[in-house]
Formats: sequence, structure tokens, C-alpha cells
Amino acid sequence: MKAMMRVSLAAAALLSSTAWAATAPAQPGPLRPKVVLITMFAPEAQHWIDRLHLTREVRVPGLSAEYPTVRCNAQQVCLMVTGMGQTNAAASTLALALSPQFDLRKSYFLIAGIAGISPRHGTLGTAAWAHYLVEFGTQWELDARDAPKDWPTGYLGINTRGPNEKPPLDYKTEVFELNPRLQAKAFALSRHVTLSESKESAAWRLKYPQAPANQPPTVTRCDTLAGNTWFSGTRLSERAEVWTRLLTDGKGEYCTTQQEDNSTYEALLRASREGRVDVQRLAVVRAGSDFDRPAPGGSEVDNLLKYADQGGFAPALENLYRTGNPLVQDILEHWPVWEKGVPDA
Repeated sequence: MKAMMRVSLAAAALLSSTAWAATAPAQPGPLRPKVVLITMFAPEAQHWIDRLHLTREVRVPGLSAEYPTVRCNAQQVCLMVTGMGQTNAAASTLALALSPQFDLRKSYFLIAGIAGISPRHGTLGTAAWAHYLVEFGTQWELDARDAPKDWPTGYLGINTRGPNEKPPLDYKTEVFELNPRLQAKAFALSRHVTLSESKESAAWRLKYPQAPANQPPTVTRCDTLAGNTWFSGTRLSERAEVWTRLLTDGKGEYCTTQQEDNSTYEALLRASREGRVDVQRLAVVRAGSDFDRPAPGGSEVDNLLKYADQGGFAPALENLYRTGNPLVQDILEHWPVWEKGVPDA
């Protein structure tokens, strides 16, 4: 489940296409960003645009018609808005990665987006650095009413005989492991950041009887689950936990849910094989904008239909910037070190 607010006309206008030549002098050769920020829709991009002064724009063929330009600043940070969902994420990312307008061989990539969050691992506004990216949609599914009575849901792995059997990874996109050194460094740089809450989110988290759900948001490390179907509720969230453990051989710990990250990774992986990018320079941070399941006694239906009442949307957007920016600034300030590879945490 991913809380997705419709882009306002003002935000869409702000992100509309502007030729590079209209905002900056012509640059010799391809642009060589040190950091590329990847967001999925306009509100996720706005804090970065405003605070990092991403005023230069370059139109890249193949990007989303809604977000056709990449924004950059003088410090060699750039930002792309892919458009929401798996198809947009994959197409936009590959278009950028293969564009002759950019030299991305030494660039670091940071996916920064909102997500649903498990109350077992965080709360509204919690920012989580991922180690594993797990695809939730690549499963077999029966209508739950037709499934055997001992199955908790209608989901099972493709070419398996039951919900607790690990499937053969025939699609090659079911699970990815990010660079653990980069995750550790990103977490070390941001772990003590103070995160924000809204009045609504601070009150909502108190509905949950246990920590960390009822505690203020912090920066953490756990894994993220991708799927185009925006799911909600206790049973499906528990399936997400089981599925993550299955695909990671018990090493992964599900905590956030979104739509795009496996698609974005696969696009970068294909470009990496061609020497266009280094997929080991990708980090992913997701911030909880809504709980994936209700508090005890709460309504499963309302948890989905009234997700916005939780008040986590604005804090999650702010906390993405607060959590991700220390990594961005460290890369810029110590580029001679980062240029050679991820330094020790």
C-alpha cells in the first residue's frame, strides 16, 4: 500500500518541461551528476527541488509525458520524477540511464519515496533504508474464498504447491539485494536525524498498543516490498512478511510497501550491464505515510479507504529529505573518496 496524493495543478506546472538552454548555459559534453535522486510523483520531489535549488532542467526523450525533464543544480545533483507505478518507473529510469545527455558511470542513485509501513517495524513518518527489494505481485493468486481453508490468503508462489514454499525465481526480478556497505553508510549518516510528525499522525500512532508503532518516528533499516496492487489489511500484510522471508531465505524483514522499486532496480541493472551506471551505487529510503494494517479493533476497510486520515503524508515527505540529504551532502563534500566507491561506515 502506498499513499498517493493527486498532483495539484500548481505542482504539475512547476515540474513542466523547460529546455536546458533556457535556464543554464550550454554545457560541453554530457552532464555528470554526482547524485541522482529518483522520486515517483511531484510531492516527493518538491522538498528536494526547493532546498537543493534544482532549477536547471534538461529534457530527456523517453521520460514520462507528465514529468519530461530532469532537474539539476550547480553542485551536480539531479532529480528525476518517474511517474507512479511499475511501468512508469522502469521506462523512465531506463530512458535516463541510456540517455547520451548524461554520463552516469560514477553517479550515486537515491530512490526516495513514501510507502505504507508495518507497525511492527515503524510508525507514521519512520524512514527506512532498504537492504532487500522484494516483488509482491509476482505470485499465483486464487480468490481467497476458493483457497484451501488452511491458507491464510489466496496467494502462493508461482509453480509451488502452497503458500509457504519458496518459488523458483524464474522472472529474475523477484528479489534484489542492495549494496550493504552503502545502506550501512546511509544509515550511519542519518540515524540521529530528528524526524517530523503532524498533529494527526502523532495522535493516530497512539491507537497502536506496542512500540515502535506508538513511538515517534525514527530512522531504521528494514526491507521494502513492491507491487502495483495497493494492498491493505492484516492478512495481506502478514502475507507480505512471509513472502519477504521466503524470497530472502529468512534474511529479509518486511517493513515498507510501495510500487516501483524492483522495476527501478531492474532498469538500472540492465544499464549497469552495459557499463552505463553502477547499480552498486543505488540506495533506497522509504518513509511511512500510512500503516499497512489497522490497530487492534480497527476497521480493515477504513484503513484503506480512509488512509489519509492517519496524517502521515506530509511528515513522510519531509522525513525523506531529512533522512536522505545527509547522504547526498556527504557524497558532495567528500567526492574524491566517494568517486572511488562507498567509504566505510
